[in-house]
Amino acid sequence: MLRQTCALALFTFLAGCASHDIDPHGYDEKGTASYYGSRHHGKRTASGERFNKNALTAAHRQLPFGTRVKVTNLKNDKSVVVRINDRGPHTRGRLIDLSHAAAAQLGMLGSGTARVRVQSLSD
Repeated sequence: MLRQTCALALFTFLAGCASHDIDPHGYDEKGTASYYGSRHHGKRTASGERFNKNALTAAHRQLPFGTRVKVTNLKNDKSVVVRINDRGPHTRGRLIDLSHAAAAQLGMLGSGTARVRVQSLSD
């Protein structure tokens, strides 16, 4: 009985650690984007690589690492293609966190945030 209880507890724990990635095919959402500050430059991302503020990367809560998405600033229609390599944003109400370089291409450095459309790209 103890062995069964331990096995059930382990299974429950592992199920809770399972990935919550979503299918990126056809992903198309609108929301608020923000960008990482320079203090994150060089730190490890959730994917294990080091964050580079000059690379075109982003953090998303559920899209699989490596997913390429087109992010469009809905105010000025500027867009950029980024690769998901981190988890976040960790601020409520945000859809995606962009690298400094991506935010610059979208023209959102001054405001810090922007309403965006995020669309997955097929490889």
